Amino acid sequence: MHGKINAAAPKKIITFRYLVRVLLEKIIPRVLLALMCIAYILPFYWMLISAVKAPSELLSVPPSLFPREFHFENYYQATQYIPFFRYMFNTLIIATFAVIGAMISNSLVSYGLSRIQWKGRELVFYVVIATMFIPFPVTMIALFDIFAKFRLINTYVPLTLPYYVGQAMQIFMMRQYLMGVPKEISDAGIIDGANEFQIFVRLILPIMRPVIAVVAIFTAVASWNDFLMPLIYLHKEEIYPISIGLQLFRSEHGLEFQLLMAASSMVALPVVVVFLCFQRFFVEGITIGAVKG
Repeated sequence: MHGKINAAAPKKIITFRYLVRVLLEKIIPRVLLALMCIAYILPFYWMLISAVKAPSELLSVPPSLFPREFHFENYYQATQYIPFFRYMFNTLIIATFAVIGAMISNSLVSYGLSRIQWKGRELVFYVVIATMFIPFPVTMIALFDIFAKFRLINTYVPLTLPYYVGQAMQIFMMRQYLMGVPKEISDAGIIDGANEFQIFVRLILPIMRPVIAVVAIFTAVASWNDFLMPLIYLHKEEIYPISIGLQLFRSEHGLEFQLLMAASSMVALPVVVVFLCFQRFFVEGITIGAVKG
């Protein structure tokens, strides 16, 4: 007769060292991440609630963290003081051509600096990277003089043309991405009789979709928020982008903060929507080349 053996499960001994490890590895990092998220979200939240507050509530002390009354008419009034939608359309045109230029130029340059072997390739790449350390004020006067001689002031060309010659940071990011793509893919295209341009368009470009999406997001946000370049090259009010338009709004109606916040939230909304739509590509493009093997 065999008796039943009840083996009690071993109890996990919780020691002080284990508690310290849990605290350092799990609890503290999560608390810090939560605080960082709050710090990043708080300005956006404050802008949204300020946009629907009454002027008297904005000046109340202490400030309220939630509106007592919602004044959604602030959004409509904000679009009446300046040609808001005209400025938004101008900004959309600039950002669209900037994104197209950045995707084409940076992908071509990074392909040539990563997949094609030619003498002096590494030297050219280092020179491209070195341009990242040249501050914009150094070249600002020279660029303005060039565009002025070609009579391109008060046009969108100075705001979009630089994106068609490549940007060092985007070229570096795309090149590092392509360095992780197996060389056998290009070799297979050569065996099938494809030339270099066909290999780039048909084989490599589809693989580059995540990093191209990242470049598109970075370029769209930079072009959408750009203030200095339009301020330098655009002198006619009807062609202003929204960044200059908000400054005009602030100079003319600076005391009406609820309308300024309403206009600012409408300007920030397209950027948030673009990021949410391409978030998967953004994360994949940032992390895909980080781990080898």
